[in-house]
Amino acid sequence: MEDIVTGQEVTELQDKTAPSNETAQTWPLRRVGLRVQNLAESINYYIQLGFSIVRDERDQQGGGSVGLGAGNKEILSLRAFPGGRPRQPRTAGLFHFALLVGDEVELGSFLKHRIDRQLPIDGASDHLVSQALYLSDPEGNGIEVYADRPRETWQFQRDGRLQMDTIRLNAPALLQKAQPFSGFSTSLRLGHMHLNVGNLERSMSFYQTLGMNLMVGIPGQADFLSWDGYHHHLGVNLWAGRNVPPVAPDAFGIDFYEIQREGLSSGILQDPDGVTVIVR
Repeated sequence: MEDIVTGQEVTELQDKTAPSNETAQTWPLRRVGLRVQNLAESINYYIQLGFSIVRDERDQQGGGSVGLGAGNKEILSLRAFPGGRPRQPRTAGLFHFALLVGDEVELGSFLKHRIDRQLPIDGASDHLVSQALYLSDPEGNGIEVYADRPRETWQFQRDGRLQMDTIRLNAPALLQKAQPFSGFSTSLRLGHMHLNVGNLERSMSFYQTLGMNLMVGIPGQADFLSWDGYHHHLGVNLWAGRNVPPVAPDAFGIDFYEIQREGLSSGILQDPDGVTVIVR
């Protein structure tokens, strides 16, 4: 979560705070899909990142789709998209999808693996509630790999606002915890989604109908929403511009993301900026 500041309104936050014993079965974000120009190149990148192939539906022409994840759990779907075109600047769409690893040992191991093999990292930040690394795939899709700090250590101000920030990551401390890295552990989850949108109020209204609540906001720039008091399952920002065009149906980039949450009816929705949200 880039450029987060504390001190934004969070209504009744203490009442929305959930226990810290969430499991992979109850985690609301399930899977993200990308439409890609070069399926083989994208698969190679994500395997090098730490994924394994859990579903393979490629055809003899190099098309089709592949599911990647950890263990037998699919987290990322890559779909070949013949005839697509690059996403245009100043449009709505994916800012990044975020992969939540099990703990800071795994994050440190991932970081050391990247450094030892001279693999690129775009950035790194400490957000107080989490520690994060930022990357980009060969087609420009943003990725965050992060580890949460224990929820019982998260700090709240007197008015109930969650304390978050963006400060320098203590990479040496993470590297001291590193162990050999041979891929993501089975605790890997789709931690959150972060989208470029055209209108914050419009996006807020849509996602509140799915039960999300505002956790942190940067006035006129970004909002961060979640279920159950998590720091955020979704970020929406105006950093591509206000009132930007929606996701183009023929553009490479985000295909969908998938959620599963008790009380939500199954279906396929489109958010106000043309992002497909699958409710399982």
